[in-house]
Order: sequence, then C-alpha cells, then structure tokens
Amino acid sequence: MQITDIKVRKLFDEGPMKAIVSVTFDGQLAVHDIKVINARDKFFIVMPSRKNPDESYRDIVHPINAQFRGMMEDAVIAAYEAAVAEAQNAEATEAPAPETV
Repeated sequence: MQITDIKVRKLFDEGPMKAIVSVTFDGQLAVHDIKVINARDKFFIVMPSRKNPDESYRDIVHPINAQFRGMMEDAVIAAYEAAVAEAQNAEATEAPAPETV
C-alpha cells in the first residue's frame, strides 16, 4: 500500500497538536483526522479515534505493523514541515516592505 496524497488540513501554533492531516492510500482510500503532535521535542502522529462510554479512546483505523507506521509517520511529518515552511514563506511575502525615507 502506497501513500499517494497527504493534505495538511489545518495548522496550529499553540499547544502540542500542530496539525490535522488527511492521507490517501493507492488513490483509493482516504483517512482523515490524523493529528501531528509535538511532545518532548519529538513529532509523532495520532490516528483518528472515538471516545468510548467509559471515557477511554479507541483508534478507528491504525497501521498493523511498526514498519508501515514508521513510513506513514515519516511521510506525514515531512508534509507537515513542508506546509509550515510554505506558510512561513507566504507570511514573509505578504509582509509590507519597510518604508524608505
């Protein structure tokens, strides 16, 4: 199974959650609401989950093995970093030029 598209849906400046991402596999299956988290100076992903009646959470979808999870995590974090760089570049080009006298 190959990742064919990653869309960074929303970026966050504050708090440990840094982004919400959608990933498409083989151009056939999309998984939404994957979270990019930064904790203890490390980035990782959290798969979409639902809250159970006992207040615990259960993943709705998740990788079956560590190898695929690592590949997915690397790809999602790279897409997040590219989106952050793009947002920073957009801010820099939108900033008004300083006035000269």
